[in-house]
Amino acid sequence: MDIGTIAGLVIAVGAILISIVVSGGSLGAMINGPSIFVVLIGTLGATIVSFPLARLLKLHTVVLKSIFSKPGDAVATIKDLVRYAEVARREGILSLENLISEMRDPFIVRGVKMAVDGTDPELIKTIMDTELEALMERHGQGKQILDTIGRYAPAFGMIGTLMGLITMLSNMDDPSKIGPGMAVALITTLYGAFIANVFTGPLGDKLQARDAEEVLIKTIIISGVMAIQSGDNPRIVESKLMTFLPPSQREAAQSEAA
Repeated sequence: MDIGTIAGLVIAVGAILISIVVSGGSLGAMINGPSIFVVLIGTLGATIVSFPLARLLKLHTVVLKSIFSKPGDAVATIKDLVRYAEVARREGILSLENLISEMRDPFIVRGVKMAVDGTDPELIKTIMDTELEALMERHGQGKQILDTIGRYAPAFGMIGTLMGLITMLSNMDDPSKIGPGMAVALITTLYGAFIANVFTGPLGDKLQARDAEEVLIKTIIISGVMAIQSGDNPRIVESKLMTFLPPSQREAAQSEAA
């Protein structure tokens, strides 16, 4: 579980609730059934129109990935690949078949298996690049759904507000109802903004960050497998892969190794 994501959501929701209470408002006044219905069901309907139903049924996996997925460790991946390069250099690339059972990343396993089987280097790179592109496409589709929900929710909040204003203006004969009616009309806008800025927007950005981390690790793996397949010296392999890390992380990894 990503503690940062959970903590951020709790802080954002808590800030809103505390502000309502401190300013003298009532939490009960912020709850309105028709307004919730307009925003949630309206947004759901518009999202269903926008995407195939099969993709929407997998939305929960997208949300869970942005909350519970653990970031990969690029440094640990580089260490593993350098170790495999040392074994391949010392005992031959076929010896890596004995290490497949202890390889933690399935992407490394697929690349090493192709290298051990003597697959053409260009074909190995093409297959692994294609798999990486497919991964990026899947992640992009998940973020697209979250971005769409975040775009439609405020729009339906505004629709609900306009509906409330129309209802309020049609009952101007009772001035005592104008204030409460205006408050209820504005609540739908609050709901739409809340969904977009507290949930779908941040979760979509977190999913994008997770995608960048995973793409980096997959790119390191592709470069490592190709270097191992070509028989590069382990030190050269390490130097190649370290270039993917930012300078601070690279220096920390080298200091730890020393």
